[in-house]
Amino acid sequence: MALRRSRLMLAAGLAGLMFCAPASAFDGSVDQSDGTESTRDAFMSGTRAYYSGRKDEAFKALQYAAEQGHAIAQWKIGKMYAEGDGVDEDDGKAFEYFSRIANAYAEDPPASPRSRFVANAFVQLGSYYMTGIQDSAIEPNVRRAQKFYSYAASYFGDADAQYRLARIYLSDSDNGRPKDLRMAARWLKLAAKKGHLRAQAELGDLLFHGVDGRRNPIRGLKWLTIARKSAKGSRHQDWIRERHEEAFSLSEEVIRRRAVELADDWLIAHRPDESDGPFSITFSVSE
Repeated sequence: MALRRSRLMLAAGLAGLMFCAPASAFDGSVDQSDGTESTRDAFMSGTRAYYSGRKDEAFKALQYAAEQGHAIAQWKIGKMYAEGDGVDEDDGKAFEYFSRIANAYAEDPPASPRSRFVANAFVQLGSYYMTGIQDSAIEPNVRRAQKFYSYAASYFGDADAQYRLARIYLSDSDNGRPKDLRMAARWLKLAAKKGHLRAQAELGDLLFHGVDGRRNPIRGLKWLTIARKSAKGSRHQDWIRERHEEAFSLSEEVIRRRAVELADDWLIAHRPDESDGPFSITFSVSE
């Protein structure tokens, strides 16, 4: 009951953040008279155009579907505005589309096909509150960002939200809130188990050097080893390699061997999941 109340309160709070969006007309080959069918067709048409490199056509079709309430189309339009992908970059408009999703689908079942897009909309909104949006009413507000991350992390179990929430607990706040390494470790562990690369490295570093004076060098080096082996080709590989090499050089041989064994066992048991949606989720705001 408490969780449901908190979800409703958050949704109510979001209502005041909504922007008024102009109606969009999709002038493709879809019959607009059939609402449900035309929305689905517009989304599929936009998806095909996007992957074919026809960004203008894709945007027009996806925007039509988004204006009809298609959640994944709204998410993709938000991402296009956030990244300047086929349109002029506009964080205000991106915030608008992510807000629509959060307002309309906050109570979607976590196992629903669109839940990962809904969860990411909360993450994107939280990230905008971490930095603020220039020349807008959205100012930096870590507490509000934390609420968005917490919701996506707890209700949807979103790994990136869990990682970003942990990062808040790892940092001292402007209002004097101290770090909370135990809470940070808790959220990092949840994200790391889902395969989140940065969470694996941060968790490993935290466990290796100690949480509240207690070290676990084997588990720490295990997660750092997992992260390093998974980071090849990633833009995060350099700092992950540096942290792994530091921990490895400080460890005794018996700790090294056991940590590598555990890391290899984990990597064998956990294969990367394939994306099952029409768009892969990437993160561009305040990484």
